[in-house]
Parts: sequence; C-alpha cells; structure tokens
Amino acid sequence: MNKIIGIRKETKYASERRAAITPEHAKKIVSEHNIEVLVQPSEQRIFPDSEYVEAGAKLTDDLSGCDFIFGVKEVPIEDLIENKPYLFFSHTIKAQSYNMPLLKAILDRNITLFDYELVKNEKGQRLIFFGRFAGYAGTIDSLWLLGQKYLSEGIETPFTKIKQAINYNSLEEAKEAVKLVGEEIKRNGLPEEVTPIITGFTGYGNVSKGAQSIYDLLPVVELKANELSDFIKSGNFSNNAVYKIEFKEVDMYKHTVGSDDFDFNYFVNHPKEYKSIFEQYLRNLTMLINGIYWAPEFERHVTKQSMKRIYNQDPSPKLKVIGDITCDIGGSIEMTVKATKSGNPCYVYEPLTGKIIDGWEGSGPVILAVDILPAELPRESSKSFGDELFPFIPALANADYSKPHEELNLPKEFKHAIIAHKGKLTEDFKYLEEHLPD
Repeated sequence: MNKIIGIRKETKYASERRAAITPEHAKKIVSEHNIEVLVQPSEQRIFPDSEYVEAGAKLTDDLSGCDFIFGVKEVPIEDLIENKPYLFFSHTIKAQSYNMPLLKAILDRNITLFDYELVKNEKGQRLIFFGRFAGYAGTIDSLWLLGQKYLSEGIETPFTKIKQAINYNSLEEAKEAVKLVGEEIKRNGLPEEVTPIITGFTGYGNVSKGAQSIYDLLPVVELKANELSDFIKSGNFSNNAVYKIEFKEVDMYKHTVGSDDFDFNYFVNHPKEYKSIFEQYLRNLTMLINGIYWAPEFERHVTKQSMKRIYNQDPSPKLKVIGDITCDIGGSIEMTVKATKSGNPCYVYEPLTGKIIDGWEGSGPVILAVDILPAELPRESSKSFGDELFPFIPALANADYSKPHEELNLPKEFKHAIIAHKGKLTEDFKYLEEHLPD
C-alpha cells in the first residue's frame, strides 16, 4: 500500500505564502517514490492549487489519512490530528510560553513532533532553513525603511527608490533595484548630512550572510569593529560609498573576570563573566542588522538604557534603523517589544519616552521586527527550503511510528529532531516538562 503525505494550508498568518513542499517537489515525490501527496487547498499560498494537481497531487481539506504531515509554521491546536507525525517550526525548544499549550496538546494527542530547527549534521549545522531569505528580505526592508526615515526628516536619498521586499515579483527584481541604487550612489553620491552611512551586521551565519549579500550590491567599503572609532575621528569619508562592519562575539563582549583574552568556547559556557560592550559602536552606526543567535543568559546587545543615554547626549543621533531579523521579543535588542507583520512592518521606539509609534516617524530608531521575513520572498524561499527537505521525505513517509523512539528507522539527522513521540517528550527535551501548563 502506498504511503501518503500531506501538505498543510498555512493558517497562522494571512501573510504566510510559503510551502514546505513545492509542486516541483511534489511531482518528484509522486513519480520517483510512488508516494501519494495530499494538499490542503489554499488561496494565499504562492503556488496555485492547480500547480499541485498538475504535479500529480490531490486536493483535500482532510489530511487524516496521511502517514506524515508537513507544514511551515505552528499548527493551531484545533487543527492537530491525533496519532500523526508532523514536521514544522514549533518554536517550543526554548520553552516559549506562548507555545507550551501547543506542545501539551501534541502530547495529549499522541502526536510525533519533528522540528526543522533541530535537523542538523554532525557539526551541529542546520540542514533545512529559511535563514538566508530572512537575511535577504531583512536588508531589503531595512534599506527601504532607511529611505523612508530620511524622507520623514526632509532628506532625499537614493534609498527611497527601494521598496519593501514583499512588493517585488522576485528576489532578482529586488536585487536589481538595490544595484541601481548602488550605481546612483557611485555616480551622484549621497547627501553630505547622511555621510558616512555605516551599517553593522551582527553574526556570520546563514541569516547574516544573506543580509550582507544584499547590502554588498551597493558600493561597500568594509571596516573592522576596532577601526570604527578612529575612522569617525579621521573624517575621511566618501559619499560615493556605504560602509559596513560585521560584528562577532569577540567585538561585542568583554571578559570581566581575569584575562581580557576572548575565548569563544569559554564565553559560551560562562556567559555571566562577560558584559556587552556594544553600546560603544551604536552612536556611530546608521543601521544595525541583527542576525546573530542570542539566549537570555547573555547580556543584551542593545538595551533601552543604552539608547536613552545616546539620545540624552544627542537628540538626533546617527542610528536610524534597527533591522531585527531575529525578532526575539525583549531579546538581544530590548526595543523589539513586539513582532510585526508585513502589512505594518515597523515602529519607532522613542528612547526618551519609551513610546512605541507605528511607522517611521518619531524621535527614535525605526525597528523592523517582522517575524516571518522569508514569507516576503515566498517562491524562492520555498524552492530552496524544499530542495533541502526533499532527500529526507521518503524516509519520513515510510517510517513506522508505532515503534519506540530508539527503534525508529530514520536518518540520524531526523532522529535527533523529534521533540515528542507517542505522547511523551523524548529524552533530549524532558526539560520542557516543567514548563507545560497543567
């Protein structure tokens, strides 16, 4: 009897247009692996239902007959089907309080939960991710917001020609628009009152690499973090270029006990011995693109108090935009106080009053905190994601989930990506038990 997989209709956000499995991948699953594909119809998905039908899939709202169900974002509790294996981004492994009811429902309904975030190789590197596309969209949107912020202050810049990522037909179209702006900067220069434009990128993983690749379409001069202060003092700036700095942990934290030498492994294991020194850079940055991993045991990179100090010293400082691609609420960027949607993607945080004002007008930096940035580039991000997922689909569909966790015949990359199985948390995730609601 043929195995059957299901592709969920994404229902968490109206703006979510991605799919874990594209029609192209569905066609290969049917023709090459003899696996039946059921697809929930969706008007918002970037791929029309007709493309799935042409690929050999069947449209149905009922996925109860599936052997495995694929999604992107969290499944609403009322849509969970008992005794089924699911794969989606659950946002539960940090014991996120808002999703603990979801995890409890998964256990109560005897569901096997896989999480894309946990699918890693032997080096601990994630194998299936949207991160690069979050970076692409995050920088496109941040450049768009930079143009709008300057315009609200009466300054016309070439960045006003850049649109929000969601308003381009493709990633290539967006890239071409950024390139054209770069050519204008090289040809005509930037207004003196905004020169030098300096953007800081935190991190060096997939998110940051994607973000920097968009920025690098402009005429870029790269600086080191330890060069920034002297660069500003020199006054030797070009208005025919923009500047960038990639910040790593060694630039952002200082050891407060014993030696000043920075040891990354020691830092990770003893975070309380380090303090953030990021404030020293903030006053000289025009934009900050935040794409680095952060956890609560580390000091924040940007605090409300640090921004207040900067604004007390200069009521109109250089920093205009914070593109918080990580979108951790109250996380490494303390002013990220809420997540936004693409239809209303930003707000101004006023450091001196603590007020939040939707849009880009106000006395403070614009905060971009869209929590599903890859959905602004849905076609390309789904294609890339599906390419990474596809090799594992036959094994996931054919596994016997009635067996105990340790006996499941699965690729090792996925064996460790199971949070719950047969109504119980797996060994690596027992710590979540104490966070579940009664």
